Amino acid sequence: MCEPTNHEPGKAFAEGMAAVRTGRRTLLQAGAAGMLFSTAVAAPAEAARRAAPRVRPDTKRRAYVLVVDGCRPDEITASVTPHLFALREGGLHHPRASAMPVMETIPNHVMMMTGVRPDRTGVPANSIYDRAEGKGRTMDRPEDIKAVTVIEQLNQRGFTTGTVLSKDYLYGVFGERPTHRWEPAPIIPVSGHAPDLFTMNATLSMIEEFDPHLVFVNLGDIDRMGHSDFTGTNVRLARQVALADTDALVGRFVDMLKSSGRWEDSIVIVVADHSMDWSDPDRLVSLQPVLQADPLLAGNIQIEDNGGADLVYWTGPDSQRNQAIKRIRQLARGVDGVLVAHRRDKPWLRLGPEAGDVVVFCKAGWRFSDPNQLSNPIPGNHGHPATRRIPFFIGGGHPNVPQGKNSSAGAHTVDVAPTVAAFFGIRRTPGGWDGRNRLRPGRALI
Repeated sequence: MCEPTNHEPGKAFAEGMAAVRTGRRTLLQAGAAGMLFSTAVAAPAEAARRAAPRVRPDTKRRAYVLVVDGCRPDEITASVTPHLFALREGGLHHPRASAMPVMETIPNHVMMMTGVRPDRTGVPANSIYDRAEGKGRTMDRPEDIKAVTVIEQLNQRGFTTGTVLSKDYLYGVFGERPTHRWEPAPIIPVSGHAPDLFTMNATLSMIEEFDPHLVFVNLGDIDRMGHSDFTGTNVRLARQVALADTDALVGRFVDMLKSSGRWEDSIVIVVADHSMDWSDPDRLVSLQPVLQADPLLAGNIQIEDNGGADLVYWTGPDSQRNQAIKRIRQLARGVDGVLVAHRRDKPWLRLGPEAGDVVVFCKAGWRFSDPNQLSNPIPGNHGHPATRRIPFFIGGGHPNVPQGKNSSAGAHTVDVAPTVAAFFGIRRTPGGWDGRNRLRPGRALI
């Protein structure tokens, strides 16, 4: 479920304007369509003195990260998405790439820009139960990110950065970190996102007006269409149209880089934050009635629905936590449609305490609907293992990009930041990267 049930569309954008009113950012209208951007009020010379970069800020190098939100790797084909297909086949392709748990929009975008896992970012899912506030909420606040982003690292070294994020909660969570930020419009009220046509127009305008070293872009139309009913022919066709339309916009982007002379100095990372899985109306998993019927758990749990994953929080006495976790897992595993129920603190999950006590994933073709069966009517969902596989490839004309190669390495969303950082001469992040530089020499290529 990409749009959290407790999310307030428009709130993040309204709060973003407060940065302008208080003088922390300045507004500029640019491009033929009058796109609105805000720029950080800072002293670049002072920022450049904070570190001695291996690559100087006056470099022609540019990095562009295009997130084709919700795209499945098998949907990139020569017939439907020829421009994405050409980028993939002409650059470095990672056919074994995957998103990381929980396979949702916010955590995987945060991993892309931090290069570390959720136990370090503090952002494990779209929706969490905030123990301090005593309520469920969306992770859309700038302070939710506890790790340093590659955006901030580049800024500190005198480079400039830009974000063009179509979804309001992504705009919210990255906040004022970029040098330049698109103030998205128009926003579709129900979905809380700006259509890809406007997002790409803003991307091109930002590059032409400001030419940031790094531009981070979220294209949300494919994902939003993916949340529709996928059982009928007309909606299947609409999904294909959304893929083709977004692909045409990517073609415009590549054409602009080439015509402006930027292509030869650039890398273009194309990645998704998750893929998509569809369920029939009767394939619902609702844990709330089952868990609340248990004498130990009744009144002592909170569940946050993340589409293909439920986060279950024990709110009773700490002395009973382990007993409760065991009981939650036992009961959840007995519910039809549940794939697995893990202790949140399993080392390989690396989700951190914000993700609660038990993480429950559903099977392919199912979805969670909590607290009741009417809570999640959306047939297209992600968050569970069925939605791990993603497209991940690197194009561009820079000599660092291998041409027409496949990598046998299993790339992940967490690899984006170290790849971008290394391109600009930044080798480390505080505490070290969890991801890897996917342009590093020595990778097995075919």
